[in-house]
Amino acid sequence: NSKKGRNRMIELAPISDQDEIKRLFCENQLDYNDNSGCVKANCGGEVLGFSLYDMDKSGITVFKISPEDDLALADGVLRSTLHVAAQRSIMDAYYGSKSVQTLCERLNFIKNREEKRIDINKLFQSCCECGK
Repeated sequence: NSKKGRNRMIELAPISDQDEIKRLFCENQLDYNDNSGCVKANCGGEVLGFSLYDMDKSGITVFKISPEDDLALADGVLRSTLHVAAQRSIMDAYYGSKSVQTLCERLNFIKNREEKRIDINKLFQSCCECGK
């Protein structure tokens, strides 16, 4: 009796398949390495968005957030990506491309432009600043 598409939830999670991560980096003209990672947004088997990043003990650098035109989904993908770092006690986050910088500016996630630093503390704040 359920209607198609009803009660579907978006799942945001890091992927562990290194071949898939390598493929996504290649498709997006980015250099893959042992520190490369990806968070994907899925709903019912359909990929809605993703992030591509490098992460080591010193920090996380986000190179790609997709989609760029759906701010709510991009906000969720960015927050999920930053959460992956925070779970590993990595609190230094950076953007590695103009498109991620632009997105972070639109979402008010810039901490320091000169250092290309993302404000990971925004992760612990509401994504909706309604009523302000």
